[in-house]
Amino acid sequence: MILFADIPGERLDAFLARTAEGLTRSAAQRLIEEGYVRRNGKPGKKNDKLNPSDEISVEIPDAKPVEITPREIPLEIVYEDEDVLVINKPKGLVVHPAAGHQEDTLVNGLLFSHGDRLSGINGQLRPGIVHRIDKDTSGLLAVAKNDLAHTVLASQLKDHSMGRTYDAIVCGSFREDSGTVDAPIGRHPTDRKKMCVTQRNSKPAVTHWQVVARYRGYTHIRCNLETGRTHQIRVHMAHIGHPILGDTVYGHKKAELGQDSQCLHAGVLCFSHPRDGRPVVVMADLPEYFKEVLEKLARIG
Repeated sequence: MILFADIPGERLDAFLARTAEGLTRSAAQRLIEEGYVRRNGKPGKKNDKLNPSDEISVEIPDAKPVEITPREIPLEIVYEDEDVLVINKPKGLVVHPAAGHQEDTLVNGLLFSHGDRLSGINGQLRPGIVHRIDKDTSGLLAVAKNDLAHTVLASQLKDHSMGRTYDAIVCGSFREDSGTVDAPIGRHPTDRKKMCVTQRNSKPAVTHWQVVARYRGYTHIRCNLETGRTHQIRVHMAHIGHPILGDTVYGHKKAELGQDSQCLHAGVLCFSHPRDGRPVVVMADLPEYFKEVLEKLARIG
């Protein structure tokens, strides 16, 4: 792949993430570090500042064998064809291997059920994973079964044409029936595991919300993501004074109504099929834990 720089001073990794379909910034950095990217014929560095018309050549390596142990983990597949599958992930299941979770992740389960029939663009630890949801968020997750599907779906994520709708129970009551939070999100300045609303080293983030039902002290809302930043709904709801019930990271530090993790469910996923462009809409009912909280709230009044 040959690309040409067009913005003076732009970093090489940022340029690749912006112009090369299917590449996230972290994936671009991996390619650069492994020697697959050359700038004007010489090996590039991720923080190289580009000049207009610099020639950038990118080699996409073949997927390396995945050194992850396949494990039989029950997965609820709610949609599948030759290119894509959509999984309804339960609360508590980690998406890909990381410290403390090497053999009990969704990826381990995918390798058991689908073997090498997954895309390799996102690296050895994340075969097929186009996007992710937090461990304690339940709901729909798209998985690419080949590199074509991965590239197209990643592009839809990037241009915000993939629709994602979440149900959440938040603390407090809203005066309005609907609204929008438009506030940039970046890494927290002192706690690197957290995100926050900030103007520094941040990216635009937009969440649209509407009230589904009101309860005493809590509200059931539905959120549509216009962007997809890390922890976006959790950060935005806390920012406007309505943290998600059970979110002890961004909200109240003590468990409420028996919930010690966020009541957040990805219930609707919409995308254009990567092969023929037809619209695909997948839905997942509210999980039992979410229904039980709503029943408790209904009894409270």
